[in-house]
Amino acid sequence: MSQPAFGIVPAGQPVITTPTEAPSPTSFLYAIPQGGPGSTAGAAKPFSHIVVFLLPGVALPPDTAAAIYLVTPGPPGHATPTSRFLGGVGPGKESAIFNLGPSSSSSSSPYSPPSSSSSPIVIGISLEPAESVAQRIAERSAASSSAGAATSGAVVARPSTLVLAQRIIRNAFNFLAGFSGQAGQVEVVPLKAFEDWWRKFESRLRTDPGFLERED
Repeated sequence: MSQPAFGIVPAGQPVITTPTEAPSPTSFLYAIPQGGPGSTAGAAKPFSHIVVFLLPGVALPPDTAAAIYLVTPGPPGHATPTSRFLGGVGPGKESAIFNLGPSSSSSSSPYSPPSSSSSPIVIGISLEPAESVAQRIAERSAASSSAGAATSGAVVARPSTLVLAQRIIRNAFNFLAGFSGQAGQVEVVPLKAFEDWWRKFESRLRTDPGFLERED
């Protein structure tokens, strides 16, 4: 594509439309400056999100979409950079916001948060088959959802029905013990005391449904 096709807006910075480099007619690199420790006054601010959009009047080649990548230097001793797929834009989704932080589905990402470095952040845009880009977006969303579900499952551990029943009985016993009296040789509790316990217990359940699950 001979003319600018994409706009990139790093959070807190002006829009960028001209690529820093175009390795091929269908791929573009944008080196975006950012601030960091030791930055001088007036330097670009650090950022963690970007907006990528198609410029007005731009039409991508038929059946293609723009795949968006975060490009990072390769490991020490390796000149080849690595890239992480962020998502895509194209017909029907002309703009999108991307978080440049570590991928939730990949703990091995070499990327560090933008605020930790003043080196430019490089965004790669590649024109690829629309079906392939859509599939990768769906896979990335599914991986993020699975990671979130696994985390939630690890955090939430509900007590068993038996434990809950024991806690209800203990709660009732502790409340009613102060109302017990003797009727001959039999220890009794007034019915009104039980009614008072139930009323207070039911009220607490309404205002704090999870209190039994938190009891020691």
